[in-house]
Amino acid sequence: MPADLIGTNVVLEGADGRKAFEFQRGPMFANIVLADEINRATPKTQSALLEAMAEEQVTIEGVSRSLPVPFMVIATQNPAEHHGTYPLPESQLDRFMLRLHVGYPGKADERSILRDRERENPLDFVRAVMSERDVLELQRLTSEVRVADALVDYLLNIVEQTRETETIELGISPRGTLALFRSAQALAFVEGRDYCIADDIKKLVLPVFAHRIIVNSRATNLKHKTREAEQLLQEILQKTSVPV
Repeated sequence: MPADLIGTNVVLEGADGRKAFEFQRGPMFANIVLADEINRATPKTQSALLEAMAEEQVTIEGVSRSLPVPFMVIATQNPAEHHGTYPLPESQLDRFMLRLHVGYPGKADERSILRDRERENPLDFVRAVMSERDVLELQRLTSEVRVADALVDYLLNIVEQTRETETIELGISPRGTLALFRSAQALAFVEGRDYCIADDIKKLVLPVFAHRIIVNSRATNLKHKTREAEQLLQEILQKTSVPV
């Protein structure tokens, strides 16, 4: 239920015997919320994430409560099993900044997994590497990365084509446009640059846009919707002029 995530008001009795409502916070009140196999949650429970992910607050019985800063949601989705799962609505998918395909680890990585867990669990020794203040400072520095007007036009041309292509039923929303803009700034910052280049945008179009567009059901097999969306985005990239 939504209350399991965001919390609820409960009646508590004080030392003086008086009873009063007190808000009990749910797990949503954390800096990082991990929703494992989010598509197993019911639509009503999934809807509890909408306000949190868009406004960084939750509203219970008419009272809005701010979530901790910084705040982010990470979710996994089971792509193989469909019994007992619920597809995520477009409004919720649009609130996820990126979608990444994890896949299987390589042989060398899987060997490391086995060896690391031979006698102990390395997760027991995980320690924080930065504070909340550090994260907020990194976000501030990322927002200062420069994006030239020519690159903004390049990004907008890609977005416009998702809205005009006949085989795409629902193109990119302004939220998706901003997500690609912010992601490009972040990639440039991670690579040690204070300016964006066209490759930053090209590298991020699929992970930022593929889960947001809806492919026309008459033009594709719904079972392969993700693959078709990525293919259409690749075609759009190929025919969009890259600024020099």
